[in-house]
Amino acid sequence: MLNTLSGRFLILTTIFVMLAEILIFVPSVARFREDYLLSRLERAQIASLALLADDMIDADLEAELLRNAEVFNVVLRRDEVRQLMLSSPMPRPIDETFDLRAPAATELIKDAMMRLFDREERVIRVIGAPVREAGLLIEVTMQTSGLRMAMIDYGLNILVLSAVISVITAFLLFLAVRATLVRPIKGVVGYMQSYAAAPEDARRIIQPSAGVVELREAEEALQSLQIELTASLKQKERLAQLGGAVAKVSHDLRNILTTSQLFTDRIEMSEDPTVKRMAPKLVNSITRAVNLCESTLAFGKAEEPPPKLTHVSLIDVVDDVFDGERLAIGDFDLSLSEDIPAGLSLRADPEQLFRVISNLVRNARQVIVARGERAEISVAAHEDTSAWYIQVADTGPGLPSKAQEHLFQPFQGGIRKGGSGLGLAISSELIRGHGGSLSLVGTGETGTTFEICLPKGDVADI
Repeated sequence: MLNTLSGRFLILTTIFVMLAEILIFVPSVARFREDYLLSRLERAQIASLALLADDMIDADLEAELLRNAEVFNVVLRRDEVRQLMLSSPMPRPIDETFDLRAPAATELIKDAMMRLFDREERVIRVIGAPVREAGLLIEVTMQTSGLRMAMIDYGLNILVLSAVISVITAFLLFLAVRATLVRPIKGVVGYMQSYAAAPEDARRIIQPSAGVVELREAEEALQSLQIELTASLKQKERLAQLGGAVAKVSHDLRNILTTSQLFTDRIEMSEDPTVKRMAPKLVNSITRAVNLCESTLAFGKAEEPPPKLTHVSLIDVVDDVFDGERLAIGDFDLSLSEDIPAGLSLRADPEQLFRVISNLVRNARQVIVARGERAEISVAAHEDTSAWYIQVADTGPGLPSKAQEHLFQPFQGGIRKGGSGLGLAISSELIRGHGGSLSLVGTGETGTTFEICLPKGDVADI
């Protein structure tokens, strides 16, 4: 109970109401003391009227009047003459004098607190103004025991009443908090627990219904999060299913390509000049396809092989990419160019680097051919003391804004219509495996440029 929100709110409300009542208690007791003393002055004034009516009263009547007024002496000043109206013996000398004609609030509070905590019996003089202007001044002497007991009784009544008010107020607030806060929060928690049990089930997504603005905002934020998470889980499930299918296809395709590789070994023995010229490229293509199938199988096992770093002649890799692309271009007016320093050698996995550059060039070629306008694709490279840089640029139509938002995300960053968006995602992952980065330098109506950065690092030359 005490660890719940409503329970703690109940306790805090009770404490705060009691604190408020205590702050009210002090001035209330001070006001009660003032009223008590003023009532004694009024009683004394009424008792003195008997003497004004009859100059001679017997001692018994005088004593009775003083007992009823709860005072020892009554002094009345009328017409600048100070007159002792009623008197009786006092048990001890006067200890203090209090003037109630124009008291300050702080002074009343201070005197009341001192009297409340002072247990010693004292005799005090109280001065005030007569009621109904029946003189200039009236003063009485009285004991403090009756005053203190009356103040204690009054204070206890105030505290009991405060406690009752605190409990009632806290209970009502407890019910209000449970209805307006605790119950909706428990509803949100219930939705969260239900959704956690089956996050793929869209029926378990929370439907905002709270009337409190802050709770409704929390429900809407939770709803948005659950929708995104459900979509992501469904996409991951589809990717897992696709991965299984690709692994099966890659396994059988690897076997087929291995058989084809055996045939190409025989083709290389042909004496035909054209066959001799084309056979090495065919062998390389089939070898790459076999390696790709093996890598796909390894990726399906979450075992993407690390790059096998070696010194690579970039111009040779680019030439292999361009040779394959020229066959795909055919008669279309698309030119391929390179600007690579002679003898530039970098450290990378040749097969993975080929796949990355091939993906970038092929993506550019497919977009340009689909557009049907003359264009150019170029590969340039340079280096500095820390890294090698390869830029793949084209003069095509540029990337659409939607593709730029999810450029390197699988199945979301497709550049052309019908594309899967896997090429750039795979290329980015392969370059990250080299410790480098693949980034979009710029895109627009004049074309698109991607840059590959491969760090040189501190590794010794191979």
